[in-house]
Amino acid sequence: MLFRTRQMFVGQRTQMINALRGHLAEHGLVAAWGPAHLKTLAHAIADDDTALHTEVRELSRMYLEQIEGLNARVAELDARMRCAANKAEVVRRAQTMPGVGPVTALAIETFAPDLATFRRGRDFAAWLGLVPKQHSTGGKVRPGKTSKMGHRDIRTLLVSGAMAVLQAVERFDTPNNGWLKRLLTRKPRMVAAIALANKMARGLWAMMTKQENYRNPMATMA
Repeated sequence: MLFRTRQMFVGQRTQMINALRGHLAEHGLVAAWGPAHLKTLAHAIADDDTALHTEVRELSRMYLEQIEGLNARVAELDARMRCAANKAEVVRRAQTMPGVGPVTALAIETFAPDLATFRRGRDFAAWLGLVPKQHSTGGKVRPGKTSKMGHRDIRTLLVSGAMAVLQAVERFDTPNNGWLKRLLTRKPRMVAAIALANKMARGLWAMMTKQENYRNPMATMA
């Protein structure tokens, strides 16, 4: 319930931000996509010299108040999830892997079956929908697009965590990340993130079944 409640508030916040952005674009105030650019809109709404109609500004402030309230609720639920994540040994172990935070670790603990029920890590990755579809013809196996047939919440969180790891590799040029650096030079970032998420899923299976923490946090999936 904690996970789903947070997910609901995040979705409502995104809906409010997109609605505000769309309304203001119709009145000539355009900002880039994403919550990070909400401040641009807020500053323009607060500016007395803006060309926005008074009623448009008043309605926009209602949106900002609702978004701020949702931010507070999400932050409160994040704190609760961090507290819950610190109490369970399995959840703490999952967080030793780069790219896996409290939300992802709790999602795996809550929604995934006992990982020991999977024979190997690839089976867990397949359950999450992180492996390519197999197309066989004439005795040849041709991998297709990612199946996306598994648990959507965990898959989405692992891909988001993988994107964060890739951004850190590009930004800080951390050592022992040769595999990721080569992957980023050959593949688009999203394709690389899915490949890394697949590797993370297999690593999590190994960690949970062997009851071991991530062995080398500095070498991010090298």
